[in-house]
Amino acid sequence: MAPLSLPLSSLLKHKDCLQKANAFCNVLQSLHHRPCTSRLWKRSFGAVAHGVGQLLSHRPGSPNYAASVCRSSSAGQDMTERLRAVYNETKKQTEALIPAIFTNSINPDTIFANNEMSLRDTEIYGFDYDYTLAFYSRHLHTLIFNIARDILITNHRYPEGLRKYEYIPNFAVRGLHYDVQKGLLMKIDAFHYIQLGTVYRGLDPVPEEEVIAMYDGCHVPLENMSDFYGKSSHGHTMKQFMDIFSLPEMTLLSCVNDFFMRHNIDYEPVHLYKDVKEAIRDVHVKGIMYRCLFQHPHDVAHKLTSRIFVLRNRGMNYIVGKDWRDLFDVVIVQADKPGFFNDRRKPFRRVTDKGALQWDRIHKLEKGKIYKQGNLYEFLRLTGWRGSKVLYFGDHIYSDLADLTLKHGWRTGAIIPELRKEIKIMNTEQYMHMMAWLQALTGLIEQMQVHRDAASQAVVEEWIQEREAMRSQTKDIFNSQFGSLFRTYHNPTYFSRRLSRFADIYMASISCLLNYDFQHTFFPRRTPLQHEAPFWPEHGPAGISVSSQLSKMNADSD
Repeated sequence: MAPLSLPLSSLLKHKDCLQKANAFCNVLQSLHHRPCTSRLWKRSFGAVAHGVGQLLSHRPGSPNYAASVCRSSSAGQDMTERLRAVYNETKKQTEALIPAIFTNSINPDTIFANNEMSLRDTEIYGFDYDYTLAFYSRHLHTLIFNIARDILITNHRYPEGLRKYEYIPNFAVRGLHYDVQKGLLMKIDAFHYIQLGTVYRGLDPVPEEEVIAMYDGCHVPLENMSDFYGKSSHGHTMKQFMDIFSLPEMTLLSCVNDFFMRHNIDYEPVHLYKDVKEAIRDVHVKGIMYRCLFQHPHDVAHKLTSRIFVLRNRGMNYIVGKDWRDLFDVVIVQADKPGFFNDRRKPFRRVTDKGALQWDRIHKLEKGKIYKQGNLYEFLRLTGWRGSKVLYFGDHIYSDLADLTLKHGWRTGAIIPELRKEIKIMNTEQYMHMMAWLQALTGLIEQMQVHRDAASQAVVEEWIQEREAMRSQTKDIFNSQFGSLFRTYHNPTYFSRRLSRFADIYMASISCLLNYDFQHTFFPRRTPLQHEAPFWPEHGPAGISVSSQLSKMNADSD
C-alpha cells in the first residue's frame, strides 16, 4: 500500500475541523513554552469561594493574585522569597475571613435536597421502622455486640478469650467496605479508590505500602465491589455495611480478627465473616433491641394529614402506645425488604391482634388492620398509590430506597442520624479554620506548581506536606480511624454517591419535618461543576450568606 503522504488539510472534511486541529497543535506547543503564570483552568472554591477564591483568583481590577506577585517582583529577587510572600499574604487574608465564615453555621435540623421536591405534591407518606420511626438507646449496640460475641463462643466454638473484648463505640462508621477474602475493613470513595490510612486488619491500620501492594494500587475494580445491595455475593469480594445496626457487626469482625492475629491462630477470613454475620442475624431475630426504644415520632405522625403507612412491627407499642395503629392507614409487618420491592410471589396475610395468621385472600388493605409480608406490586394494585405522589422514608439507602426510586418513581427521604454530629463538628471554628486554609493552600499549590526550578519545587513540596497533614487532621476530627461518613478527604465517599442517587432529600431524623409546612419545596444547591463558574455564589461579599443578608433585610424592615 502506498504511504500516506497527503497534507493534513486534505484529510479533514470541514474547515472548522482544520481550525480545531490547528488550535490543538497550538495548545501542544504552548505546553512546552508555558510561562510561570499560565494555567489551563482555574479552581473554583466551594464554601469559601467568594472569600478565599477572590483571594487567589478574582481580585477586582487585577489578574490572578498569586501570579501577579510573581510578575511584580524584581527579576533579581529570589523566587523562594516570592513564593513565601504569596503564602504569608494568602494566610493573612484567609485568617481575616474566618470570623465572617464562622457566622454561616448550618442548622442540624435542616432537610437537605439532592433533587427538587415539593411536599405540596405528596399525598402519601411511608416509613421504615428501625432508625426512621424508632431510634435506639446508645447502649443497644453494646448489647448486640455482647450477645453476638457470646453466640460465637457458645454456638460456633470460638475461643473463650474473645469475652475480653468489649464494644468500641467510636471505632467504625457506616458505609465502610469489608474485603471478605482478606479480612480488611476500609473506606472507599465514589470513584472506587481506597482511602489510604483507613484500611484496618483487626484493630490496627494496615501500612499504606502494604495496601498498595495487595490491591496493585488503590483502585478496586467494579467486579470486586459489593453488589447492588451492598452484599458480598456472586463473586463480589467486598461487602458494604450500610445499616446502622452494622456498627457492632463491623466492630465484632475487627475484634475477632484482632484476637486471631495476636494469638497467631490460623483462620479462614471467609468463615469468620459468615459466622459473625450469622451471630448478628440471630440477635436481630430474637428481637432484643426493641426493649431499648426511647424516641417518639408521635408528633410527626399527627401533623401529617395525608395517608401514611409503616413497614415494621410490634415495636410501635413501645414507641407510641396501644393506639398507634390509628396514626397509619396501612401497617405491614415482616415485609422482608428488599425482597418486598421485587418479589411478586408473596401475597399479604392478615394478622390478628393475638398474632395468628389468617388464610383468606386480601382484596383491600384496611386501616387498623395489620398485614404480613406481601409485595410492592400487590400493594400498588390494592392502594393505587403510585409514582411521585408517594414519599417514603428509610435509613438504609439500598434496602429502603433504591428500588422505590429507580423502578417505581417514588420520592424518597433518607434518615441519616450521623448528620447531626457531623454538622456540629463542621460548625466549630476549628473545622472552619482548617477547611478555609486547606482550600487556600490547595489553590496555592495548584497555581505555583508551574515553577519547575529546584528551589521553587522545594517550597511547593513543603506546602504539599502541610496539606497532607491538614487532610489527616480533618479526617480525624470526625473519626480517628475512618473520618467522615460523607467524604474521603475532598472526594465524596461511596456512601455519599449512593445517597445522592437514591434519596431526593435527607435529614438527621424524621422530626426535622416539623420545621417545615407541608407546602414546602426543597431545592438542591446549584453547585458549580468543575468547568463552570459560580454565577450565583452560595456566599456574598466577605463570606456572608445570601440567606443571612435576606434575614438581616427582613429584620431591618420590621
